Amino acid sequence: MTATELAQSLHTGRTVFGTLIVSPSPRWPEVVRGCGLDFVFIDTEHIALDRAELSWMCQTYTALGLPPLVRIPSPDPYAATMVLDGGAAGVIAPYVETVEQVQQLRGAVKLRPIKGQRLQQMLAGAAPEPELDEYMQAGVKNRLLIINIESVPAIEAIDQILAVPGIDAVLIGPHDLSCSLGVPEQWDHPKFLTACETIFRKARAAGIGAGIHFWGSIEQQSRFLALGANMLIHSADISLFQKHLRLELDAIRATAGITQPISNSNTALI
Repeated sequence: MTATELAQSLHTGRTVFGTLIVSPSPRWPEVVRGCGLDFVFIDTEHIALDRAELSWMCQTYTALGLPPLVRIPSPDPYAATMVLDGGAAGVIAPYVETVEQVQQLRGAVKLRPIKGQRLQQMLAGAAPEPELDEYMQAGVKNRLLIINIESVPAIEAIDQILAVPGIDAVLIGPHDLSCSLGVPEQWDHPKFLTACETIFRKARAAGIGAGIHFWGSIEQQSRFLALGANMLIHSADISLFQKHLRLELDAIRATAGITQPISNSNTALI
């Protein structure tokens, strides 16, 4: 899948699947390519990746037909420009709560390469010259803008946020959203599920993608799709490694009749 095809899928309602990639190992992309994904999610908000390492990952996954969506550390238009220069197919901006933040991100992602005063004029409605507009439109098809909705203020501003042109999807950050709602990590709580459904419904009604990154049970993730999501980021490479290694080691111990206590049983997930 290309970045253009991913954007089209999000806008038309086709369901797409990705996972969070933590490992920068050069052996990893070839393995990931065979897992049935439509895209990969690379997080630089919580994961320590340097710029050169990130660029290598983006270029490699793009070449393998897995558009890399990179979450930047903050909703900073300069950070968005930096990851796009490195090869990201799209930018995920964390903890966005205002229209002003979205507009600045739109300028960085959708109105490239315009900067400075000219950019502010265009964000205010000034039309570019025909040749410049043609040039910009040719590139914008390959750059996605995805907004993280992770708080009560963001939900309260969702109609205004969705009215900003150029957004390809909104993505729920479930941990931060549940905390903002006062029900931390209570994934079955009516307040959390109602908030998710509201975000999904409004996004889909606006003709853009509606997504969530989640690491819980298959049943929980299927419920988000039933509530209206068409973009699911399932778990993370490190979490899946931990889960399946533990299951296989438990099976080996059981088969061998080994019953001693298991040390280092931390099961924390990203």
